[in-house]
This record gives sequence, structure tokens and C-alpha cells, in this order.
Amino acid sequence: MPSLNANGIRIAFDTAGDPKAVPLLLISGLGLQLTAWPDEFVEGLVELGFYVIRYDNRDTGLSTKFEHAGTQNLVLAWLKSLLRWPIRPPYTLEDMADDAVGVLSALGVARAHVVGMSMGGMIAQLMAAKYPSRVLSLTSIMSSSGRRGLPGPAPAVKRALMRRPKPNDADAMVEHGVQLLQAIGSPTYPTPEKELRRRVARALRRNCCPGGVLRQILAVTASGDRRTQLHTIVAPTLVIHGAADPMVPLACGADTAEAIPNARLEVIEGMGHDLPTQLLERLLALIDAHAHGKMTPDSTPRLFVKQ
Repeated sequence: MPSLNANGIRIAFDTAGDPKAVPLLLISGLGLQLTAWPDEFVEGLVELGFYVIRYDNRDTGLSTKFEHAGTQNLVLAWLKSLLRWPIRPPYTLEDMADDAVGVLSALGVARAHVVGMSMGGMIAQLMAAKYPSRVLSLTSIMSSSGRRGLPGPAPAVKRALMRRPKPNDADAMVEHGVQLLQAIGSPTYPTPEKELRRRVARALRRNCCPGGVLRQILAVTASGDRRTQLHTIVAPTLVIHGAADPMVPLACGADTAEAIPNARLEVIEGMGHDLPTQLLERLLALIDAHAHGKMTPDSTPRLFVKQ
């Protein structure tokens, strides 16, 4: 796996397609490696004429780890956020947005379409706000604005997230990963357990950094409400969200679309917090139409879910 220097760290990356084609940057979510983007999805983007760039976020995969920052007290950070006290994470989501721009610069890419999922959507949002000249279009998938008061994960997802298997027990790690993916997955488009096990085992073989996940959670918690930055985004924006998302509920995607000027919200019934194979063709079509300015007007009013 090749790597590059950007923003003072080493970042592992991968590319697919013709380097002369229109660049499209994929930004992964919390604790997810670049391999979390399905190969079929990447191949589909290449077939649509994109030069696809994906990379491991800091503290994930084969990129630089911040183990020197030590163990993070997430409960204390959560209490501080409730009290609106300052939180000092080892790095911020803005640092991670700087990483994304650094990847493009290191590869000689001036501008790109940017697609982020979950935490990657948050990073993509900040990238579009901070570096408007580098973003051709923004697609934010199953993400959030960070507004205080938005609903959080469903109880079953919280329980799955709280479980901490022993890092030296490979079978327990795989089992935990499968249970978490089942808890957040799309109820209408379930992924077979055998395939989930294959994906989890593949990810663990490539890299495992539980501390990195905790530090990324702290970065998300510290970022708080990002609507002020979202109001400044000028890139054409598509917000895609599953109506059945148990991790980041639909209200979060709706709030994101409401905060970004002229953003379009696309709600997919039966979709949870994953990229099921059954929906890849639809997702590809949405991103392709959005990137090429061919989105048709909504047949129904854009949906906003108020709390």
C-alpha cells in the first residue's frame, strides 16, 4: 500500500482509474479503513469516469497512529461537552480535513468531488467550508451537523458500542465487529453474516487500533455544532441518509441539509448505517448525477425532521 506525507504525518492511500479523469475523493468514517469502501462501489465510480482516491484517516489503517496521546477519557469528554467546557483532543476534525486536502495536494490534484460517510461526512463538510476552492461538489452520507439536541444511537447500538473485547482475542474481536455491523446495518437490505465476518476479519488482518477509534470519537465530540461552518459551504451539496439509520438517525442528515445552502436531501427507505450491496447502484447513480449537475428536482418537498 503506497503512502504519502501530508500535514506532518504519513497517510496510506489507494487510487483507481485514469489519473487524467475527474478526481473523486472518498473519506471513511469512524475507525474505518479505506477498504471500508466496497470494491464494487469503487469500481462503479471508475466505470462512471472518475479517478478515485481513498485513504486511511490518521489513527486508522496504515496511516500514522497517535498512541503517544494515551488513553482517552470519553466519559469526561462527554460531561465536558454537556457543560460546554472546552475539550482538548489530540487532534480535531479540522486537522483531519487538513489531512484530506494534504492528500490531494500530495497527488497533484487541485480540485475534487468529495464523498464522505459518517465521520468522513463531517470531515468532508469541514473541508468544503475551509477549502472551497478544492471541492467541486460535496456528498455527505449518513452524517450529521453536530447540532446539540439531535438524536443519538439506538439503545442496541449503544450497547454494541460499549462492549470492549480483549484486543488479543481474535475470535472475540471478530464477533464484536459482526455484532456491531448487524446492529447498525440496513434492516431492509441485510448483509449475510458470512460476508460480515469476512469483512471484519479482513479489516483486522490489515490493522487494528482501538485507541485510534477512541481518539477519533474525542475529535468528533470536541467539534460540537458545526452549523456555522456549514452555512458557508458553496459547493453543490448532496446529503444522503437512510430512513432506518440506528447509529446516526435521519434527523441528523436532515439538519445537515438544512444548514448547507441549497443542499439536496436524498432519503433512502430501509437504509441503515452501512453501504449494502443492494443499494450501491442507487448510490452510484446519485453521486454521478450530482457530480455532473444532473440532479432532477424533487418530486416531493425536501424532508426536514424537527426535534
